[in-house]
Amino acid sequence: MTYFDLPLEQLREYAPGVRTPEDFDEFWAITLEQAREFDLNVVAERVDNHLTVIETWDVTFSGFGGDRIRAWLHVPTGAMGPLPTIVEYHGYSRGRGLAHQSVLYALAGYAQFSMDTRGQGWTSPGDTSDPSAVLGSPGQPGLMVRGILDPKDYYFRRVFVDAARAIEAARTFDVVDAARVVVAGGSQGGGIGVAAAGLVPDLVGSIIDVPFLSHFERAITITNEYPYQEIVGYLARYRERYETVMNTLSYFDGVSFSARSHAPTLVSVALMDEVCPPSTVFAAYNAHQGAKEISVYPFNGHEGGGEFHEVDKLRWLAALFG
Repeated sequence: MTYFDLPLEQLREYAPGVRTPEDFDEFWAITLEQAREFDLNVVAERVDNHLTVIETWDVTFSGFGGDRIRAWLHVPTGAMGPLPTIVEYHGYSRGRGLAHQSVLYALAGYAQFSMDTRGQGWTSPGDTSDPSAVLGSPGQPGLMVRGILDPKDYYFRRVFVDAARAIEAARTFDVVDAARVVVAGGSQGGGIGVAAAGLVPDLVGSIIDVPFLSHFERAITITNEYPYQEIVGYLARYRERYETVMNTLSYFDGVSFSARSHAPTLVSVALMDEVCPPSTVFAAYNAHQGAKEISVYPFNGHEGGGEFHEVDKLRWLAALFG
């Protein structure tokens, strides 16, 4: 890998004028209002995770269209709460995993609500289908182009609603401190976290690692890596649909969501990341309206800071929660 994007000094000032539809806020307000017509109907069942210091509940709740979404709730064994809580989202292709996986935040003493991503789970187990999917238009394999001809049908409309509803579901538990909720995720999970932070105004923070789903117009022209290449492959075949596709994606761009987020955020970026190019990360980071901190990893790819950045995240959370 080599540097392929803008120099760091330019990245720190990079503020592109991305497309933000005039009805962006109205679109999302109506979308969330429609989702809330369905009762959350949170159901939780204690499961054996084979761990001695973490207790886990298998949770289901109503997301977009009332579809049932799965999640894990992990808490330190014996915790009475209310605890500061991290609502976690996962990378592209990953489900919530098994009950013993991904428990770092719970090990650090927080409640951890880990949302399954509908229709995903081919690299780690997932348990949530996508019954509201619109599959009528042909295209590349994968979810990046599912429903891409209309913002109301686009796959990530459902995922972003699920993410907002996951925060609401987490807040129904006595062990969760509803006033101290942070969203977190990496790659696709980071992109979902950016959207959730823009949609839910009363979060106390967000942890966003090497985020996906930002500055689409640049992303699809600067990297040859998937998943952005799913969009490129679609446009290579359906050349006349570029404006339609870009209009749809403009409702889901992390830059626009970040501009609506005011809670403190910790972001990570890797300067050799060809999956989520640095300029697309900085575009969202620089648009963020609240207190912010970015960890830059000059010689890393999409793995970002890895285990070293986990230390940074735990440090940041400890300072945030006092």
